Amino acid sequence: MTKRENITIVVACDNHYLIMLAALLKSIEINHISEEYIDVWIVEDNITRKNKKKLQDSISGNTMGLNWISSKKAIPQGMSLPLDKNTYPLNIFMRLFIPYFLPKEIDKALYLDVDMLVLEDISKLWNTNIENYIAGAVTDSICKITRIGIKNYQELGLEPSAPYFNSGLLLMNLKKWIEYNVTPKVIECVNKNRNYASFSDQYGLNVILSDKWLELDPLWNYYSNGNHPSPYLIHFFHRKPFYKTYNYNKDYQNIFYQYLEQTKWKGEKPIGELKRYLVKFGNVVEKIPLLFKKK
Repeated sequence: MTKRENITIVVACDNHYLIMLAALLKSIEINHISEEYIDVWIVEDNITRKNKKKLQDSISGNTMGLNWISSKKAIPQGMSLPLDKNTYPLNIFMRLFIPYFLPKEIDKALYLDVDMLVLEDISKLWNTNIENYIAGAVTDSICKITRIGIKNYQELGLEPSAPYFNSGLLLMNLKKWIEYNVTPKVIECVNKNRNYASFSDQYGLNVILSDKWLELDPLWNYYSNGNHPSPYLIHFFHRKPFYKTYNYNKDYQNIFYQYLEQTKWKGEKPIGELKRYLVKFGNVVEKIPLLFKKK
């Protein structure tokens, strides 16, 4: 797998959620105490030059380096995004293309949703042995089993009691991912089962990777509605901490702002619901061209 001194992290982000990415990277930087250098690959949706510099100035170059790739360039030739029925941005599918746009010498990567904070040394997760698996992930704390997460599990021939993972954190064995042809299979699965794929990428990944993933410690993807005093990673899975309507664990929200205050977003105040709904509307509009491509 990848050399010990290099950790490869991949995220996908736009201007709206860059505030969360800033806090995430700062939390990784501060809590990383081992010697590995961290390469961060950011699949970006039209992030402004000003915001890129703002993010770069928020982290230490001695610990972490940023690599930028546009979402359009991240999608390999011959592949196209699936069409789903939710209001999530299209960049949720970027995790599927990681094995194709990273340099060929990299054979392991850690994908993280940007709505997270890492409170433990990331190297402890990175050095998990996944040589015999396509990926490592954490069982979803709300939707724990296949029967709940994949409503048409019988039609697909899946074991109903098998664990169902949250795709916000994926420790990826890139060679095995390519060998098993995961990405095309997931895209085809989402397109064929659109009516069942509420969390589309997650649905497809759980169908295709059923019994081919390693179950990680649940503290590595701990939801913000919980109350554990020392999670390794907090996942703000629904309402984000920079919204005025955030209504989950307030201690976790305070931790978010503690890290944010150490970035160039220092002093930022929570935003209202109007902005949140405008972003969701934009996500739906973004998918309209795909609708015509599928006809």
